[in-house]
Amino acid sequence: MPEDDRVPRGDRRAASTGERSGRGSAVEGEDVGGEWDAAVRTEPAPRWRRIRTALEIIRANPTGRITLKVVVAVAGAIVVLLGLALIPLPGPGWLIVIGGLGIWAVEFHWAKRLLNFTRRHVQAWARWVREQSLLVRLVLGSVGLVFVAVVVWLSLRASLGIDVLARFMHYLATH
Repeated sequence: MPEDDRVPRGDRRAASTGERSGRGSAVEGEDVGGEWDAAVRTEPAPRWRRIRTALEIIRANPTGRITLKVVVAVAGAIVVLLGLALIPLPGPGWLIVIGGLGIWAVEFHWAKRLLNFTRRHVQAWARWVREQSLLVRLVLGSVGLVFVAVVVWLSLRASLGIDVLARFMHYLATH
């Protein structure tokens, strides 16, 4: 490759579209021609660009497209089922389910729509909670803690046969 045709690492997009820029690019945060606005970023981060390119290469082959759909479906199903199994237990059950939806969203449009629906509603709930008074937030937090405690107590009692409440009451009575 001739010396003048080499492209600096951050300028591959400019080279593919025929644009020429000096050292660096607007994506890296430099001002190109004085018109670049830091708040406007049209390109994804380089890592996501590489992933998107790899997925496009895989989808270009009919066998690759089917294999990708199967792998994404199976991986997403495993993650979603794991998350569903963990929902009754304290921990990140719903977060794992949402992660599984994110895996499915790579290949399935319905999953992307469901993920966007979930994101909008979780953000609306969080915004609503932030707008409430301190008393309401404390009550919501307390209800959440009581719910988690009841779930842990029921899980221990049903799965391991340990009645934590009875043991605690016995401890209080004997000490």
